[in-house]
Amino acid sequence: QVQLVESGGGLVQAGGSLRLSCAASGRTGGTLAMGWFRQAPGKEREFVAVIHTRGGSSYYADSVKGRFTISRDNAKNTLYLQMNSLKSEDTAVYYCAAGAPSRLAIGSDYDYWGQGTQVTVSS
Repeated sequence: QVQLVESGGGLVQAGGSLRLSCAASGRTGGTLAMGWFRQAPGKEREFVAVIHTRGGSSYYADSVKGRFTISRDNAKNTLYLQMNSLKSEDTAVYYCAAGAPSRLAIGSDYDYWGQGTQVTVSS
């Protein structure tokens, strides 16, 4: 089992920045990828970004490309999401996910999820 705990969410004005963290613990050795997903009220969960834990390659949703950066500190077993130039449409609960997904942008392919952290961007 892998446990994931997110932190760093909050209220920020449009144009501002936030950094989310996701601390992983447990049997993390089999984790091949870690990602961020988000879910806004009344909407389906959507992919935000993912990083391969061993190679370090990363991928982003078009809506956040150029504004968000995903990174991982292997020594600390912590995943980060640096969010810049935030927009009101970025408002959502952000979830950390981990596993060995066949499809990196499909949430149901991930095995482990955190509890989520709320990000609210005021315009």
